[in-house]
This record gives sequence, C-alpha cells and structure tokens, in this order.
Amino acid sequence: MIHIRKILPFVKPYWKRALVALILLTSLVFLDLAIPRLIQRIIDQGITPNDQTVVVQTALLMIGISVLSTIIAIGNNISSVQVGESVARDLREAIFLKIQTFSFGNLDQQKTGQLMVRLTSDASAVQRLVQVSLRIGTRAPLLMIGSLILMINTSPQLALTMLPLLLVTSVIIVFFIFKMEPLFRTVQQRLDRLNTVLQENIAGVRVVKAFVRADFEGARFQVANDDLTNRSVQVMQFMGAMSPILTLCVNIGMVLVIWNGGAQAIRGDMSVGQIVAFTNYLLTTMTPLTMMTQLSNTWAMGMASAKRINEVLDTIPEVQDLPDAVALPDKAQARIVFENVAFHYNGNSDESVLKDVNLIAEPGETVAILGATGAGKSTLINLVPRFYDVSAGRILLDGKDIRQIKQDLLLAFVAVVPQDTVLFSGTVRDNIRYGRPEATDEQVIAAAQAAQAHDFIMALSKGYDTNVEERGVNLSGGQKQRIAIARALLTQPKILILDDSTSSVDVETETKIQDALEKQIRQHTSFVVAQRISTVLKADKIIVIDRGRVVAEGTHQELMQTSPIYQEIYDSQLGNGVRVEESVVGAERSPVV
Repeated sequence: MIHIRKILPFVKPYWKRALVALILLTSLVFLDLAIPRLIQRIIDQGITPNDQTVVVQTALLMIGISVLSTIIAIGNNISSVQVGESVARDLREAIFLKIQTFSFGNLDQQKTGQLMVRLTSDASAVQRLVQVSLRIGTRAPLLMIGSLILMINTSPQLALTMLPLLLVTSVIIVFFIFKMEPLFRTVQQRLDRLNTVLQENIAGVRVVKAFVRADFEGARFQVANDDLTNRSVQVMQFMGAMSPILTLCVNIGMVLVIWNGGAQAIRGDMSVGQIVAFTNYLLTTMTPLTMMTQLSNTWAMGMASAKRINEVLDTIPEVQDLPDAVALPDKAQARIVFENVAFHYNGNSDESVLKDVNLIAEPGETVAILGATGAGKSTLINLVPRFYDVSAGRILLDGKDIRQIKQDLLLAFVAVVPQDTVLFSGTVRDNIRYGRPEATDEQVIAAAQAAQAHDFIMALSKGYDTNVEERGVNLSGGQKQRIAIARALLTQPKILILDDSTSSVDVETETKIQDALEKQIRQHTSFVVAQRISTVLKADKIIVIDRGRVVAEGTHQELMQTSPIYQEIYDSQLGNGVRVEESVVGAERSPVV
C-alpha cells in the first residue's frame, strides 16, 4: 500500500469533490439499509394483519427512497468521475514532466515503450482505482458493516450463526486481492515488452520492408503478443475461480438462515418479516463481498500500476544542479577545457569510453573531431552540454567547472545538431524557431540561408508554412539536416556542436554551408564531429580519437606530417593522387562548421 499512499497527493487538490462523493455515498448506504426494514414492515404490519394502508404507504415510501437513491448515485458518479479523470490528467503530466528532467543516462535505461505504458495504461489503471474507491470501493465496506449491525439487531442468534461464514468469505477475498496484485504487475510488464516491439517496428517499418523482414518482425510480435495473452488468461482464470466460491458462500448462508430462522418462526420466536429482513441484510452483507471480487482486479491492477508509476516519479536524474550552482557571466567567452576527462556508461569503470582526454577549445575556434566508428566522438561532445557527467576529471567553461553551472543556463548557451535529426509536427518555420519561438521571420530566413536551406524551403508547396509530416518523411535526409542546422544557428549560441550533421548532404552542398557560415563562425566556439575528412580540412584544430583516447591533435597540414592514423584516414578517403588540401587548405585557412 506504500505505492498507493504515494499517489494520494495527486488526489489532495480535489479533496472537496472527493468528500462530496463520499458524503453522497454514505447517504446512499443509509437509504439502501432502510429497504429491508421497510419490507419487514410491509409483511408484519401490512400483509399479515391485512392492513392495506400500511402496504400502500410503505410501498410509496420505498419508491421515494429508490428515486432519491438514484439521484444521489448520479451525483456520486459525477463527482467520482471528475476526481478520477483529474487525477489521471495530473499523473500523466507529472510523468511527462519527470521524463523531461531525465538525463541521457536515465533515458538509456528506460525504454520508450515502457514509458508510453506508464503514461497511458498505468495512469488509466490508477484513474479507475480512484473512481472505484469513491463509487463502490467505499460503499461495499459501509454496506457490510451496516448490514451486520442490523442483522444483529434483527436476530442476534442468527447473526452469531452467520459470523463464521462471513469471516471465511472475507479471508477468501483478501487472499485473492493480494495474490492478484503481483499477477497484474506481470501483465503490465508483458505489455511493456509488447509496446517496445510495436514501437520499434513502427519506427523502423521502412527498414523492415527494405530488408524483407516482415515475417521475422511478425514472429517477434507474435511471441510478445502470445506471452501477454497467456499471462492475461492466467490472471482471468485465477479471478474466475473467486466468484463461484463466493456464490457458494452466499447460498450456504441463505440455507442456514432459512433453516434456522424457519425453525424459530415455527416456534413463534421470529416473524416472517424478520426472516425476510434478515435474509435481505445477509444478501446486503454478501453482495458487497461479491462486488469486491469483481472490483479486486481493478484494485490489483491499480496497485501494480501505482508501483510502476512511482518507479518513474522516484527516478533521480543522473545529472543535477549542485546546491550552489551559479549562472554564466553576461560576457562569457566560451573557452572549453577538458582536464583528464574519463567517462564510462552505467557506472561500469571496466568499459571506459573516454580515457585521459585533455583538450582546449579557444573562444571562436573550430575543433574538428575525427575517428573511427565507436571511438568516442559523440560521447566526447555530449559531455560539453552535460547530457552526461564526466566519470573522472572535469570540463571547464571559462575557467568554471560546468557542474557548477545551472543546467538550463548551460544548455541555453549551447546549440546541438544531433547525428539523428529530429523534427516535430508543425510547419518548417515552427521547427526552425523551436529553440527561439520569439524569432522574427527575417531571423528565421537568415538562419535558413546560412544553413543552405532557404532555396529548397521556398520550393516546397507552402514555403516556410509547409507542414512537416511525422518524423519528417516528406523531406530528404539532407533537407532535415539543414533545417536542424538552421534551428541551431537561430539560437545564436556561444557553443555550437555539429555531430556529423552534414553526413546526408552532398559535398557541393556541404561546401556551400561551410562558405555561408564563414562570416559568422567566429561568434561560436564550435565542435564538429565528422566522418568525411573533407569536412574538417579547414578547422582550426583537428582531434583524432582512437579507442577513447586523443592520439593526435593539430591542423590538417600538421597532422599530415605527424599522425599516421590521420594520414591513413586521409589516404583512404582522398588519396590516390587527389590532393584536396591544395585547393582547400592552400587558401587562407578559415574555420568551418
């Protein structure tokens, strides 16, 4: 129940509506408990003495109570639904906002499909739990307690006879409820797996078709789907055994009442009306127990989902502001220094991705990072905006450890164009000014021109007002990359990071982007991760990384003289007599991003 208690603060803002629902529910219970006593009155004071007036008056009173009960039930339903839906909305918002605080390390450990289930299925399960508790979950125990009291008042002897049966029934229900909670948690875990397979398949459906792997993916989905189905069937079968057992308990109770009560009536110790009233109170006692069996799946699922939601809400972001974190100075120069930096994922120090990295990027300097796939290039630049924290050493920004700078302010200082371009639903204009919503149309166009995106944007059906379809499928890879570059440039960052961001454009377009950026490049301290050596030829400084270590550093001409690894990369891409540096580097060297 600790996980349910953690969810209660989400109910607190709506305590007035919840209180109204409970008051209405309590009133409804009192009205329900009055009906058996009125039936007793009809039999003992109306039918037995042939008094039609009592029969008519009592019948009209019962009709009035039924109408009032209906109105109260509707009011209770309205209030409980409002509370439940509001709690679900707040839970979804809290989970969503919590995910936004996750660092890259947290996101590496959380699968997209699992987070989607937390936001949808688990939040809905808690919503149903809240609604059921305010509508029926509270009504059932109140009815049971009230009926027990009135059973004792009607016939203490019969009540004592029924107590052992009621206790056995209660134990059975509690047993089923607590057994079902872990079973439902397992079902939600299988749903996680199914959603992960589904999300991966939909996101990669083009790759699936290209490699003719539909049958393989279908089989993988079938395994996850069958696993979920089988687990759900097991839970439903387990639950299905509870209702017949409780029905047996009810029937045994009825037989005992009629047998024992009938014997007392024959002796004159009880009236027929008392037997009928007692039987109704017995049914009123057993019915909530039966109701609870039907609701136990809702409670069990709600408790399992509450635990899973709390796992997300209790997650501590790996990257956090220090208590004494400060702001950046107004005139920051953006000088970046790596001092003995090491990094490993998930705390696994035996598998270091970066080792003893020492690097200086002067203000306005362009630093190109070159290396084989998996060498640690992207990891290195991800440390600058604190997407991850270093495992050892430190990174200084204008002489201050970046861990001492407030995250939001640091991120506002940096613009990143990731290797995998992400565009959002909306227009091209909206995507370019995503990081700077207040930017004017002129500023948007200027950024697009610098990224060599303006011409192709104007050729689109609605220009800058063209809608970007899901994942940007109506744009080519190179077009998406140029929009992403424009988006980064529009924020006017002090530090610009391009993670292989021109890999999808041709060499001619890449050259145009470089030429267009030369005029403003001195405004940024830039890091350029590249696979093509032509991208880095004019950089102020080229860093060669091999197996997580900086193995060479210098300009193109310097590295051609001193670094065998760089020479090998150069010859593999631009060798065989093609001396590109003569045309590129031979001119006055100017940095390019």
